[in-house]
Amino acid sequence: MPTEKSPGIESLLTQIAGISRQEAARTMVCACCKKPLGKFRDELSQREWAISGMCQKCQDEVFGGE
Repeated sequence: MPTEKSPGIESLLTQIAGISRQEAARTMVCACCKKPLGKFRDELSQREWAISGMCQKCQDEVFGGE
């Protein structure tokens, strides 16, 4: 499940992404690309998903790949 954030931050993230992190988690889709989550490379990537709601591909695009 997504990590807890202040209501203002949560609202901003929802406005940017067009979907709340909670809805993305419930439906198991990426909050950025809206595609099914798929597999994560490692535990760190899974933890990042709980923070940002991003799938592995989106994480790699934002933070750089392996």
